[in-house]
Amino acid sequence: MPYTPPLDELRFLLRDVVGFGRVQATARFSEATDDVATAVLTEAGRLCAEVLAPLRRVGDTHPARLENGLVRTPPGFAEAYRQVAEGGWVSVAAPPEHGGMGLPATLQTAVNDMMSAANLGLHTCILLSQGQVEAIAAHASDALRALYLPKLVSGEWSGTMNLTEPQAGSDVGALTTRAEPNGDGTYAITGRKIYITYGDSDLVDNVVHLVLARLPDAAAGTRGISLFLVPKRLPDESGAAGVANRVSVSGLEHKMGLHGSPTCTMEYEGATGWLVGEEGGGMAAMFTMMNNARLAVGVQGIGVAEGATQAALAWALERRQGRSPLPEGAGTGAIVDHADVRRMLAAMRAETFAARAIALSCAVAIDMEAATGAPEWAARAALLTPIAKAWGTEVGHAVAQEAIQVHGGMGYVEETGVAQFARDVRVAAIYEGTNGIQAMDLVGRKLADGGEALFRLLDEIEAGAEAARGSLRDLAAPVWQAAENLREATEWMIDQPLQERFAGAVPFLHATARVLGGHAHLAAAQAGGEARRALAGVYIHRLLPAHEGLLAQARAGAAGLYALSPDDMATA
Repeated sequence: MPYTPPLDELRFLLRDVVGFGRVQATARFSEATDDVATAVLTEAGRLCAEVLAPLRRVGDTHPARLENGLVRTPPGFAEAYRQVAEGGWVSVAAPPEHGGMGLPATLQTAVNDMMSAANLGLHTCILLSQGQVEAIAAHASDALRALYLPKLVSGEWSGTMNLTEPQAGSDVGALTTRAEPNGDGTYAITGRKIYITYGDSDLVDNVVHLVLARLPDAAAGTRGISLFLVPKRLPDESGAAGVANRVSVSGLEHKMGLHGSPTCTMEYEGATGWLVGEEGGGMAAMFTMMNNARLAVGVQGIGVAEGATQAALAWALERRQGRSPLPEGAGTGAIVDHADVRRMLAAMRAETFAARAIALSCAVAIDMEAATGAPEWAARAALLTPIAKAWGTEVGHAVAQEAIQVHGGMGYVEETGVAQFARDVRVAAIYEGTNGIQAMDLVGRKLADGGEALFRLLDEIEAGAEAARGSLRDLAAPVWQAAENLREATEWMIDQPLQERFAGAVPFLHATARVLGGHAHLAAAQAGGEARRALAGVYIHRLLPAHEGLLAQARAGAAGLYALSPDDMATA
């Protein structure tokens, strides 16, 4: 199934919607000019279309497999990965001193968007290495950084994160993996980790694991967790991958999708590891990687939404069923002429644009924080991260389902390939913190400032809507009102105890994303032509109104949820 990189849309968003120019104006990122950004996106898009996309179906039909303790990836994956690595695409935003391009995270986010659409199964390996580079750079010793970062940045080695255990999923504090000091500055790591993406592969010479474990006499819960770097092969004196460490893969999960991406059960049997960060500081260090991954996972959902939308539109333009409702000569004769098909396609495109704008806005905030150190940008990045992750993956799932619907019966048949989008993206709403956890983070930690960061964003949305009233009143007025509705709901939320907030957390996050999407579409309508205004109309008049019902759910409270007992739910 062919893939066309959305280069024009990405450039439009960067230039006219999310304010990438502010990033370019900083001293840190002054070299990321429009010409550089265009060159990066164009070349990355070519790689995605010509090298990665043709292997998407291969990964689904020829899954990764475990042979004699080694993971074999689908045919063609190793060569494609080599081209990604040699092109410097594994870590576009990594520091130049470690071999990276040093480009803004915003451009890395745009590249991840295209790679996810082209081949999500292969991109999961790249995503994890990016997050590990950031965590090691922020928390590891100078010696570990010097040895591991150049190889991770270049793609010669790949990285993983090891949190989950059979008895400890989202409750990370329940983990039992042990770390015993060896007396020479290293530690012996013993335990089992599950759901480890690319825990092993034939793509690289070495796999570097970041593993959460407990030191002897460590405190219970998350306070007693430390982070350790554990390579598959121990580096020799020259820094090359040397003898095997005591870490192995005991099995691969059989998943509903993402078949090309191996999900491993890892066994650590006294494996040699090195402490990353402080003793007991494992969660803080790992959160650096997880926050990076949360934005990237949200972008994976957006990439899948893009791929699914392209597939659905291509099908709708060629599939002929029934008589066209349009006057002779005005339509195509294909199902795209029918109002309900047009509704689905327009909503898919509008949703994808809005989610993409939220993710890129989050990346811009991350870049501005890095370039300026301003606490306002740090707060903006923190606020948008759970929204970008949760909403991007929700949109990916919803749009993939709609793509199947556009295909009709053929969408349910694997030969068309469209069902793969839905199967592949489903897990994205679960991993890197379920979307419910993201929503609770939003109404909990991210409103702990009294809502200041969100209110500041709402001020900008309302100011933008006021500025657009003269030329686009029919679009501006609903956006302004939606922002005001969200402001009132936020004030209510702040006054509630956590249990009341948590009961409405998911609809509150969805409503917030809807309002942010309306803001992005309004900005696009102002800057773009007639097509942008038409797409904004689809979103603002047909999709944005859902925020009112969502906010009503968000304020419904917890009592009604507990009025129905588990026994009632089983028999009602």
